[in-house]
Amino acid sequence: MSLQRAVAVSAMLLSSCGGGGGSGADAVGVPTPPPFASVAQVRVSQPPMVGACNGTTQTGTLYENTALEPSLVINQGNPANFVAMWQQDRWNNGGSQALNLGVSFDSGQTWMVTSTPFSVCTGGNSADGGNYLRASNGWLAASPAGLIYALSLSFSGGALQAGSSNGQLVARSLDGGMTWSAPTALIRDGENFFNDKGAITADPVDSSYLYVVWDRIDTQNSGPTYLAVTHDGGSTWQAGRNIYDPGVGNQTIGNIIVVLPGDVVMDVFTELDTASNGAVTSLLRAIQSTDHGATWSAPATIAQEQAVGASDPQTGRAIRDSALLFSVSVAPSGKIYVAWQDSRFSGGAHDGVALSSSSDGGQTWAPPMRVNGDASAVAFTPMVHVRKDGAIGVTYYDLRNDTFPGSVLTDCWLVTSTDGTTFTESHLSGPFDLSLAPMGQFGANSQGYFLGDYQALASVSDAFLPLYAQTNPGTQVSSDVFIAFPPATAAAPARAIIRSFRAIAAPSPGLSEQAIERVMEHARRIRAQRLHPAA
Repeated sequence: MSLQRAVAVSAMLLSSCGGGGGSGADAVGVPTPPPFASVAQVRVSQPPMVGACNGTTQTGTLYENTALEPSLVINQGNPANFVAMWQQDRWNNGGSQALNLGVSFDSGQTWMVTSTPFSVCTGGNSADGGNYLRASNGWLAASPAGLIYALSLSFSGGALQAGSSNGQLVARSLDGGMTWSAPTALIRDGENFFNDKGAITADPVDSSYLYVVWDRIDTQNSGPTYLAVTHDGGSTWQAGRNIYDPGVGNQTIGNIIVVLPGDVVMDVFTELDTASNGAVTSLLRAIQSTDHGATWSAPATIAQEQAVGASDPQTGRAIRDSALLFSVSVAPSGKIYVAWQDSRFSGGAHDGVALSSSSDGGQTWAPPMRVNGDASAVAFTPMVHVRKDGAIGVTYYDLRNDTFPGSVLTDCWLVTSTDGTTFTESHLSGPFDLSLAPMGQFGANSQGYFLGDYQALASVSDAFLPLYAQTNPGTQVSSDVFIAFPPATAAAPARAIIRSFRAIAAPSPGLSEQAIERVMEHARRIRAQRLHPAA
């Protein structure tokens, strides 16, 4: 990088809206907002880091001082009680040393870190956690009764490799996240299966019911959806079982359950289908159950995903993002919203954020609309959430400020809408340098900058609560998880960047043959990842 460009980059990172994700502390040790934030922000991930906490030799590169891929819930019995979960100290070839949990009793202003033995680094042993060396894909749920549940993919060894083991483990807290039960294994497997991308959902009305879904990949290149249900608030769980099988050589990924009015349980997922000629199709689909998961409908298709994946515009270096995954939320009215990465708005040139909705319980879906604010910028890892007042929020990262070689300048954004048509975009933080994120593995030989396959977005009253990872300042790989506090009303700090725009439908007639091939090539790469998973 030339001296002139280096000075320009430094100036950008040190400006009022620039910098890495560092955070100081005031005289009483309360984390203070880092200088790049446009809105109030508090660091959630805290020392001590877990470090090299076991004597077992493992392959791969360990990135200490990294926190990423968070989940967040609000205690329905105490709205000031926030519980967060994130991966701590990531390995480049899959998983992290631990899943840490944070708890706040003052609406996210201060946090303390706790844990449950999902891996050996947090006290796991053969009696409760299977001596698993790594944990990943942490997911939280909160029941109406005020109980908090945490889910982990815990594993040792490479997926589907000789001597490996893995399982989906769930723990329960009765005191708002301060203490946790020993984990319960919903499924445990050896080298012939890999149980990936789990999500846990609490019934929003009946605290007795919780649902966990995941995909179970086997050595025959198949990956059906598995489900485990509790009817007694987590005291006991039914054994995990296959509820949807897309066929040999096909897989589901990213299963998430939502509960609709009338106690209709819906599982939304991405289905990766491989044709005999090697063509891979990625479909957003959904199945429904009206008997608490005992029986399920045939799948309905929401949309075809057309992601090409995010990458640094300057170097082409890959970013491991949420392409071919999605986020889903249900409004109090029962209207369903799904957001995902998609290149259809740029003719296949780069990914934006697509949003679709259904007003009839998932029977029909509106055409995808672009809801990221800058159509020319690469946008990735969207999260959608609908507040109790019906307001829609979507958070995402984008690369509109990534204009200098030698760094990957990334910003966090929130768009909101009350009608699903006109959106207001506000800046949360950034730009931070994504090249200081740990590397995440796509497959056997492909790496990308990684802050998580998903982030988190929740709300209280009339305020959205984004929880997301970003890198820290300096030259070393380092990242932390932050909670942001955007204004609850239209008013905003003078430093905030705010503008309104109308959501744009995808152009017709669609992608060119060349663009379709780019989408297909990306789907093949994700398919390869699924055959050699790095959670």
